[in-house]
Amino acid sequence: MDVGIHPDAAISGIAAAIGEPSRARMLYCLMDGHARTSTELAAVADVNASTASAHLNRLKAERLVKVVKQGKHRYYRLEGSRVASVLEGLSVLAGGSRDTFVPNTPSRLRVARTCYDHMAGTVGVLLHDRFQVLGWLRADAREGHNAYDLTPAGRDAFAALGVDVEAARALRRRFASGCLDWSERRPHMGGALGAALLGVALKRRWVTQEVNSRALNVTKLGRRELLDRFGVTV
Repeated sequence: MDVGIHPDAAISGIAAAIGEPSRARMLYCLMDGHARTSTELAAVADVNASTASAHLNRLKAERLVKVVKQGKHRYYRLEGSRVASVLEGLSVLAGGSRDTFVPNTPSRLRVARTCYDHMAGTVGVLLHDRFQVLGWLRADAREGHNAYDLTPAGRDAFAALGVDVEAARALRRRFASGCLDWSERRPHMGGALGAALLGVALKRRWVTQEVNSRALNVTKLGRRELLDRFGVTV
């Protein structure tokens, strides 16, 4: 997403790229964090190979997707977590507003799912809220709106979980931020810290990911650990 030359023109180009239905389907398919071939994305978008190639070239030009080469194969992924955050936010906007919010998201996606490389859904929101109650997060005005840094207590707590805090901080992306959740309409934990937390949850099998889906299944072990470690009941 290049806004360096003329912000208005760049925003218009990005919006137009996302706004075409076939391209939107491709982008949302990549929201689970898995790379896919152009053939797979063509099937998702219900277009032929040449049309899919044109769509993907447009998405690359707007820096919404990137290509990863592996041997003779080319795989497409979202350009990064910022793109995922924009797509998640558009899902919130598309859902409209109502006086009393009642989620209509399918239950398997609402409980826990991936938002690119971090955890979203009810579990993600509850963890975000709990980290604040425990005093592990503090606002980081230097990084902008909804950005966080860790308090000393938070740094020790995440290190105890197996998160390499300094490695996450060294990445060329936001360290920690609140990402507005599509189904809950409240923030879940995003940024490098959110990605590291999901990595720990998957490694310790607190959650497992469904094949070709954003859905995460919270295991019996995960329910017990979430309750014992964070006071979160799933």
